[in-house]
Amino acid sequence: MLQALIGSIFGVGLFLILADYFRVPFFKTSKAINNLAKRQEKKTSTLDIWLGDLAMWISKRLRINEFKRMQLEIDLRSAGVNMSPEMHIANSIVKSMLIGILAVPMLFIFPLLSPIIVALAVMMYFKASKGVADKIKEKRRHIEYELPRFVSHIEKTLKHNRDVLYILDSYKNNAGDELKQELEITIADMRSGNYEAALTRFESRVGSSMLSDVTRGLIGVLRGDETDVYWAGLAVKFSDYQRQLLKQQAQKIPGKVKRLSMCLLFCFMLIYIVVIGMEIMNSIGVLFG
Repeated sequence: MLQALIGSIFGVGLFLILADYFRVPFFKTSKAINNLAKRQEKKTSTLDIWLGDLAMWISKRLRINEFKRMQLEIDLRSAGVNMSPEMHIANSIVKSMLIGILAVPMLFIFPLLSPIIVALAVMMYFKASKGVADKIKEKRRHIEYELPRFVSHIEKTLKHNRDVLYILDSYKNNAGDELKQELEITIADMRSGNYEAALTRFESRVGSSMLSDVTRGLIGVLRGDETDVYWAGLAVKFSDYQRQLLKQQAQKIPGKVKRLSMCLLFCFMLIYIVVIGMEIMNSIGVLFG
């Protein structure tokens, strides 16, 4: 108990000394700044404010390779994360430090656990740093799932209107959140510049081979090509892809139901075991009473 108390006091003292040395803002100052920011819809917790200040301090002192910085900046923009590459890496470091700092009191309580905590902190860093790639993958999955409906809309609209900007704008209001966001960017890009370049940037942001087929067809429409057969074939191809996705999701359901059934069966058995056990204990009490 004494070792745990000493370890905790040592950890808190080390934090306060480092915070004062590196001039981390006081909590009241950070809270006042966050309260002034009206953009946030939810309240910022105390822990988030402290971690945000520490991440901001680290981000100002990070030096990233120019190529890596450019690639990470593109990924953050694609994932819809309004954050600089330095701030993203700093957040990953702070999250890992939040776990790694526990290794200090563990040295006094149970030293053998300290290396395990350090390993967990390293794993947390890599997981947090790869969070952008996971968001991009999830965003791409949502967009690709909606592409069959988008292609069907394009195929029907082309029969009476070949204006690509009108096609995108008319579908935007009925699109999902992920595709709607990308369409809004693309439409604004088309209105302010070259149509083909805007569609090419749309394709590069999402990074989907399926979307590449769509943008290729739209560029063909811009050039005046006859694309009726192309869109009909693409609609059939994407419809098959959507059926495969639905089939894969349906195949996962029996396994989930089976696990839930086993849990339910275990709960019923546990109830019977407890009731029978209590009856046996009462009977034993009567026999020896």
